[in-house]
Amino acid sequence: MNYKKIAFVTHPQETHWVGDGFKVHNFIPGIPGLEMKDMDPFILLDYNAKMEVTPSDTPRGVGVHPHRGFETVTIAYNGKVQHHDSAGNGGIIGTGDVQWMTAASGVLHKEYYEKEWSRQGGTFQMVQLWTNLPKADKMSAPGYQAIPNETMGRYVLPGNSGFVEVIAGKYNDVEGPAHTHSPISLMNARLNPGGKATFSFPENYNTALLVVQGSILANEIDVPENNFVKFENKGEVFTVEATEPDTVVLIMSGKPLHEPIVAYGPFVMNTKQEIMQAFDDLNHGKFGYLED
Repeated sequence: MNYKKIAFVTHPQETHWVGDGFKVHNFIPGIPGLEMKDMDPFILLDYNAKMEVTPSDTPRGVGVHPHRGFETVTIAYNGKVQHHDSAGNGGIIGTGDVQWMTAASGVLHKEYYEKEWSRQGGTFQMVQLWTNLPKADKMSAPGYQAIPNETMGRYVLPGNSGFVEVIAGKYNDVEGPAHTHSPISLMNARLNPGGKATFSFPENYNTALLVVQGSILANEIDVPENNFVKFENKGEVFTVEATEPDTVVLIMSGKPLHEPIVAYGPFVMNTKQEIMQAFDDLNHGKFGYLED
């Protein structure tokens, strides 16, 4: 087989708070030597590893803030989050669900723990990815995809290995429900001890994985919980084998856009002028209105 080589395995970086609700490790672009362009179209990966949230009548989270030029993909592994945006979209995602928000030409949005969940507290664990939009789609209308867990594609692996949950793209003949603006595969491998899954993506696609729970052998290399693996752009095939019970691995692979990336805060565009225009549009109310 034409196996992919592992470029590196890395442990979580220092945490920082996003708002007052999300304590995250930043893998993309936070890892030294890994810039946005190196994982394009995945331009940010924040990982809120498992933490215990104390009960509160006042849900914590992130207040109203803008985005333009990309998509935010929130994957819930534990806990519940409620979303609202200035395009009129909103919803609650709980354990196993995904929220795919296309900011595109611009939205204001806010994210908080869901009220009832906040009152009870509990284990919280989530991933947020930013996926870049092609230049042709950056100023298109905003969109929103609620992806409940039961709508995801599911490929059952042979021999009681577990299953692969397909959010976007395809695993074997099983497709995920997410609509993407460029070729992107996003999936969770949920594996039993000794369970093994084989993945194949074009060698020019940027490909990585995150061990969300348990531990694995990735192409026979040990990767513990909360560690991130970046593959080289050589070869197509890699294997993931669980070495602990209830192992969960987030797999991501995407075709690079090969377009200029100019990022400033909540905006990701192609030129500095477009960033300046985004601030001007925001100041003139073109992102709509959303009450905090």
